[in-house]
Amino acid sequence: MTPAPAQIPAARFAGHSVLITAAGQGIGAATARRLAAEGACVLVTDLDAKRAAHTAAAIREAGGTAESAVCDVADRAAVEAAVAHAVAAFGRLDVLVNNAYAASPDTPLFEDESDDVWERDLDITLSGPFRCARAALPHLVASGRGAIVTIGSVNGEQDFGGHAYSAAKAGLASLTRTLAGHAGPRGVRVNLVAPGTIRTDAWAGRDAELDRAAALYPLGRVGTPEDIASAVAFLASADAAWITGTTLRVDGGILAVNTGFRQAMAPQEGRGREDAP
Repeated sequence: MTPAPAQIPAARFAGHSVLITAAGQGIGAATARRLAAEGACVLVTDLDAKRAAHTAAAIREAGGTAESAVCDVADRAAVEAAVAHAVAAFGRLDVLVNNAYAASPDTPLFEDESDDVWERDLDITLSGPFRCARAALPHLVASGRGAIVTIGSVNGEQDFGGHAYSAAKAGLASLTRTLAGHAGPRGVRVNLVAPGTIRTDAWAGRDAELDRAAALYPLGRVGTPEDIASAVAFLASADAAWITGTTLRVDGGILAVNTGFRQAMAPQEGRGREDAP
């Protein structure tokens, strides 16, 4: 079931400058569109210049303000250049959205995992947001209303597979808390959104898998990029002015309710309730 389109609030981000990593598609692109629709000037960054440019162009065609830039979050110089680009283009930086990640398939046996794969996934997924926050923080402090919103995952809280990816996402939740403690007295809020399964291009051609996954969610569907964009917009806005250091689960209830177990143990025809646990 496709959710009804959310009503976008008034221009909560008028006069705000936003930098989003990996915003050429998926969650990043949806977030860029959402914040621009609420008045933000958005720097769309991505490893793929064409994807970034396409998202920025779509925002401008819709009447918003956006520029694009290539940014590799594994490269400190590239990160610092992207932050400088946002400040030069829009005069300030108010919001950083950390969305870039890497997720390599696990090997069948854990002992066959390579150092290179492990280090790459952690470098992009965990150290990338560290580099971005480090470069952006002085500007976020100067804005007087700075906010960092990082995209985590339910994988950081429960086993859904992916050793390196899950470890990195768990690390992001910890970094969110420690950075919130450091940045709060400086006027910057730091929060994390933990999505469940989201229907993005990463799942292209795997509709049958998504359908099976949807059955495990209490709300009966997997998420959309727009679901996550709405959560990011809330946490980045003044509506969340007294929220920092938190993880907001946007997961259709999967961490709260073990739907698979409930279905497996549900009373069948001819069985009494005394058979249930």
